[in-house]
Amino acid sequence: MVKIYNNKGAGNIRTFVTYMYQQHYPNSDIMKLVTTWFGVFIMEDEKVLESTLFPQDAEEIAKRMMAIQKGRILVEEEEMASGKQVFVFDERLAMIGELLFDNAPFISPDDFDFSSQLLNQAMMILGKDMVRASGSPDQQILQAIRAMDDLDKTINLLSERLHEWHEINFPELSRLVPDQKYFELIAEHGDRENILANTKIDIPESMGSDIDPQDAEVMKQMASNVLSSMEARQTLEKFVQTRMKEFAPNTAQIAGPLIGARLISLAGGMERLAKMPTSTVQILGAEKAFFKHIKEKVNPPKHGIIFQNPLIHRAPYWQRGNIARLLASKISIAIKVDHFGEGKMVADELAQDIEKKVAEIKKKYPEAPKKKKAPTPGHRYDNRPKQGGRPGQGRPRGGKDYRKGGQGNKGQYRKKR
Repeated sequence: MVKIYNNKGAGNIRTFVTYMYQQHYPNSDIMKLVTTWFGVFIMEDEKVLESTLFPQDAEEIAKRMMAIQKGRILVEEEEMASGKQVFVFDERLAMIGELLFDNAPFISPDDFDFSSQLLNQAMMILGKDMVRASGSPDQQILQAIRAMDDLDKTINLLSERLHEWHEINFPELSRLVPDQKYFELIAEHGDRENILANTKIDIPESMGSDIDPQDAEVMKQMASNVLSSMEARQTLEKFVQTRMKEFAPNTAQIAGPLIGARLISLAGGMERLAKMPTSTVQILGAEKAFFKHIKEKVNPPKHGIIFQNPLIHRAPYWQRGNIARLLASKISIAIKVDHFGEGKMVADELAQDIEKKVAEIKKKYPEAPKKKKAPTPGHRYDNRPKQGGRPGQGRPRGGKDYRKGGQGNKGQYRKKR
C-alpha cells in the first residue's frame, strides 16, 4: 500500500479514507457496496452484512453485465444503497455512494452456490449481445454517411474523366447544359452528331473531332454509371434523413439530419458523440486546422462540420464563432437526450433558445471589429548604425594599416621594404 497519511489510525489509503469517514460520521458504521457478476453485497470489515443475489440464469446475468458496461445503475444496487451511507468502488455508482479509489474486496461465488460454468455461459451470451449491438441504428447511419462520401469521390472522378474524354468530340456541350442533363444526353445519345440530331441544341460549328461508334458506346456506358451513382447517393441521403428523424430526432431538428449524421460518423457513434464536450463537437471535422494551430501557433478553428448549418455560414464572419459555440452546445444537449433520454423531445425548446440567443449575438456585434493596423515595416537598413564616412563620423575603423606611409590608428605596423 502507498503511504499517504502518517497519523494514528491511518497508515495506507484504505485506513486513511476510513479514518476521514469516521471523523465526518463518528456514529455510523463503514459500509461498502460491492457488485459482482452474481450479486450485490453490503460489507463491513471484510464481512458480508447484506446480499442480493442475481437469478441463477445465464441470460439474466448477461443482461446485468451489459447494463454495467453501459454505465447504468442496477435496480438491486439502488435498493441495497437506499437509506445508507456507503462507499462504492465504481464511478458509475458515485450518485448513490462515496467513491473509494481502491480495489473492491473479493467475494467467492462458490460461497453462494454460483459455478464458473454459469459465468462462462453468461459471458458467451454477453459477447453475442455486444456483437448484435454493433449493428445498432447509429452504426447503420455511420456506414450510410461513409458510403455517401465514397460515392461522392467516385462521382467526381468519373465525371472529370468523362468531361475530358467527351470534350474531344463535343467541347461546347458542357457550357450549354447543366451537369445532370450533360450525363443524360451522353448516356442516351453518345456522340455529337446524335446529340445535335435528337435535341434542340443548335451550334453553327463545333471545334471537336469525330470519333468512332465504339468510342461513343463506351462513353454512353460511362455516363450511365455516373447517373446510377448519383441515384444511389440520393437514395442513401433519403435513408439517412429518415433514420436520423427516427433515432435522433432532437439532433436532426437542431443540427439538420445530414450534419447530425456526419457528426455521429466523425465521432464514431452516438454514445461517443454524447460523451464529448461541447468544444470538441464545435470543431469536429476541422482536425487538420486544429493540429496546425497546435504545431504552428496559428489561430484555432472556430467551427468544423457544423459550418454547413445556415445559421453559421450565412452569418457575417465576425459572428460565426459565437454562433458556432452556441449551436455546438445545443447539439451536445440534443444528442445526449437522444441517446440517454429514451424518446424525450426537447428540440423545440432548444430551437427557441437558439433563435433568441442568435438575435442577441447579432444585436451585440452588429459591425465587424476594427482591425489593428500593423506597424509599417521600414527599410531593413533604416535602423542600422552608420559606419565609415568622413573622419570623426560613425564607428572608427581599426586594424592594421599596410599602406605605404599610411596614417591609420595603427600605422606603426607599416610594411618595410
